[in-house]
Amino acid sequence: MTKSHNFNASAESCWKMFSDPAAHVAKFEGMGHHDVTIVEKKKTKKSLAITITREVEIDGIPGFAKKFIKPRNTVVSVDRWNDNGDGTYSGEFTIDTKGTPIAISGTTHVAPVGDAAAYTVEVDVKVNVPLVGGKLEGFAKGIVDRQLNDEFRLADEWLASH
Repeated sequence: MTKSHNFNASAESCWKMFSDPAAHVAKFEGMGHHDVTIVEKKKTKKSLAITITREVEIDGIPGFAKKFIKPRNTVVSVDRWNDNGDGTYSGEFTIDTKGTPIAISGTTHVAPVGDAAAYTVEVDVKVNVPLVGGKLEGFAKGIVDRQLNDEFRLADEWLASH
């Protein structure tokens, strides 16, 4: 799935946010995640690699998915962001929800559009479960969609206040 969002800020301002570990922590805390912890970070002027663990509560789990997803899950995300040197910025990420058969990965891209920035996220959701895998994948994509909308909103707030 692909989601796009336009930020009312320059691509460089977006880079400052995406390369700031504090912005990642604030985003997850703003989404209501608990025990947000930076496990590892490597930051240079041109890149950020960050691993964050957190506890995520999931509401509305359908009956068929309760065997695979708990109401509260430990999530480990690994994000890598890079300054491409041409005014654009890109990254890649993986999300591991511990104890579930769901694997999420993707790429990110920020490009200038006048004084603003276009942000595109491509997400690949894979579920390794026979029979109900397609239904579980659909449920997981719904969660990803809601969380990306939250991320866009929180990023807009961060950019407006920093």
